[in-house]
Amino acid sequence: MQEGKLVIFSAPSGAGKTTIVHHLLKQIPQLAFSVSATTRQKRGEEVHGKDYYFISKEDFLHRIAQKEFVEFEEVYKDNFYGTLRSEIERLWAEGKQVIFDIDVEGGLHLKKKFGDRALAVFVQPPSLEVLIERLHGRATDSQEKLKERIEKAEKELAYADKFDIILKNDDLKTACAEAEQLVSKFLGA
Repeated sequence: MQEGKLVIFSAPSGAGKTTIVHHLLKQIPQLAFSVSATTRQKRGEEVHGKDYYFISKEDFLHRIAQKEFVEFEEVYKDNFYGTLRSEIERLWAEGKQVIFDIDVEGGLHLKKKFGDRALAVFVQPPSLEVLIERLHGRATDSQEKLKERIEKAEKELAYADKFDIILKNDDLKTACAEAEQLVSKFLGA
């Protein structure tokens, strides 16, 4: 198997990591997005195989037993997320470097597993209050799910210093430009 590098972007939900990752994918051609597997339902315009691999809980648990994941976890009750080993291998075989948009614990698992071949970036929102405003502004979650996301975000913010880099997202344009510099340097571009 050809081995490459991994670029990991993690943050609490609503911090801006997905927007930053999409920016990097447009700007740095050697990057390819690692599509995670999940047991949660599709939201809005999400596409199977592009945004996530949407699979049943039974299939997910079977794949865990077969050791097909490089990392996985139950992020929210009965909602599993994970990175398939085959996904990373597929992208490396295409000569790409793999970029992740992943929750905080998953990002730390990947960093631990891949060491110096991985750059782990924590996207820091301006404040918890701003993060809560962003989550409310999305209007994609029930009040119960929103409460769950906020509680999780509070815990995740405490993990920031375990990442290689903390990228402050006070201004999205600036954060995207800084992310582009960091990733280009790491990839040796």
